Amino acid sequence: MSHYAIGDVQGCFNTLEKLLKKINFNPKADQLWLCGDLVNRGQASLETLRFVKSLHENKNKISPIVTLGNHDLHLLAIHFGAVKSKVSDSLKHILNAPDRDELLSWLLQQPLFYQDTDLGYCMTHAGIPPQWSIKKTKKYAHEVEIQLRGKHAKDFFYNMYGNEPSTWENSLEGWDRLRLITNYLTRMRFCSPTGKLEFASKGYPKGCPKDFIPWFESPERDKDQLHVLFGHWAALQGVCPHPNIFALDTGCVWGNQLSALRLEDQKWFRCKNHEID
Repeated sequence: MSHYAIGDVQGCFNTLEKLLKKINFNPKADQLWLCGDLVNRGQASLETLRFVKSLHENKNKISPIVTLGNHDLHLLAIHFGAVKSKVSDSLKHILNAPDRDELLSWLLQQPLFYQDTDLGYCMTHAGIPPQWSIKKTKKYAHEVEIQLRGKHAKDFFYNMYGNEPSTWENSLEGWDRLRLITNYLTRMRFCSPTGKLEFASKGYPKGCPKDFIPWFESPERDKDQLHVLFGHWAALQGVCPHPNIFALDTGCVWGNQLSALRLEDQKWFRCKNHEID
């Protein structure tokens, strides 16, 4: 059995199929770890969701691990009427699908954070805030997951958007607390050494704004962690200078590559997206 961690698919289902063929993926023996942003911008978001959900529901196949990304949450927010679809969104096929409710009910059940201590890995869409340990990350992520899976999911999405607060305090409560947890785990790229978020910059680490650094460069970060898997940051192109942190997003939806990391030996597999060349 092999475990493959795959970066942001974002509706590039044809490229996902090619990558799975390249790694000789066997759904009865191998497990996929998908770091979030299954949907949006690519033109086959519906097919991507249906495929991943089918792996989860087939008793003869090994269920994938999926952590929610910001685009997945955006889709759910549209579904609940909290926001309207953007011009740049490519989600209409999901929203008009006859199995929309089943697909999005399944998506709501997926976590923001996952860990496997036996394998020695954890995964979240954007990363782990420098002031949180693995134990705290799991605890705080679960606070949001409870809301997503409960009776007040709609209320969560009506209060999810916003950049404030931007710095963690244990005393935070209510929607402010849940919003910041969500922003850390699904939107974070740059932050201050103590974890204050900066949302305007999306480029290379060398171009980071003054007084901010990539989250994984913080001296406050807990170094005694499991291997960390994350996506979200396409500009990194899969390059992270820390040996125990793996950047999975290699910009497939922008015409670059979709990447898979085999967790057992940390070997990379990549497949070029030719759809928008």
